[in-house]
Amino acid sequence: METHMKKGMLLGFIGIICFSFTLPATSIAVSYFGETIVGLGRTVIAAIIVGTVFIVKKQSLPSKRHIKSLLIVAVGAVLAFPLLTTYAMKSLPVSHGAIELALLPLATAGFAMWRGGERPSKRYWIASAAAAITVIIYAIYLGLGQLHKGDFALIAAVILLGLSYAEGGKLSKELGSWQVIAWAILIGAPFFVIPVGLGLSNGMLQAPIKAWVSLFYLGIVSQCLAYVAWYGGMSLGGIARVGQIQYLQPFLMIGFSVLFLGESITWITIILAIIVVLCVIVGKKAHLMKKDIHSKAN
Repeated sequence: METHMKKGMLLGFIGIICFSFTLPATSIAVSYFGETIVGLGRTVIAAIIVGTVFIVKKQSLPSKRHIKSLLIVAVGAVLAFPLLTTYAMKSLPVSHGAIELALLPLATAGFAMWRGGERPSKRYWIASAAAAITVIIYAIYLGLGQLHKGDFALIAAVILLGLSYAEGGKLSKELGSWQVIAWAILIGAPFFVIPVGLGLSNGMLQAPIKAWVSLFYLGIVSQCLAYVAWYGGMSLGGIARVGQIQYLQPFLMIGFSVLFLGESITWITIILAIIVVLCVIVGKKAHLMKKDIHSKAN
């Protein structure tokens, strides 16, 4: 049990590192390719890879009872999150958007209670609430006292992705971590081919190498490989517990934005980063209790 927990936390951390490049890569790519190619094109790229793997492995189709869950994952992780974050990154700096994504653990844990059968303890909720309040204050501070349209897009993205994370973590125990995101990608990709095709233009061929690297990173890593690690981690370590690692993601994103985009870090960012990380340390130790569904039924 302890080994599974450690492995789950490690896989979750690897997934978060991979996800932490997502907003910086999106910010770079959207300037050259536009919202449609960056938001939906990443799924088409991922679908080509997944489809090839499935053909080679002769992967069997998922059962009918898995379709509903796969649709939930597809809507959140494959459609909503890429599009909404791409829209937000057109007007917001990465450091702004990254902090708001720290609300993901709250959304994930909330949906985990509903869909995944987990009940976080009071200490978990206290730690989560403290971290959430911290990132909201930071978002308002960066927004000069107000929230922008991009902020609301990110909030919607957080809610939908939180549901997707919880559903995907639960389904991974039955279907396998990489199969969950792979099938979600294949479900969504056919609907994206036409708009992506219409969004292509000759001018995109003039995009610099950094834009192409960013786009393919989004398609191969952010949309595919990172989810394999993330869902695998949640299936082994628990949705709510592993989900708390997400509190580190905004600050990793900020670090990458400094390295690759030249954004600056203020003293308040450092202070709030310490506060949030401390909340993670406290919350990570929180005891999680499984809901006894059968006892309720009786």
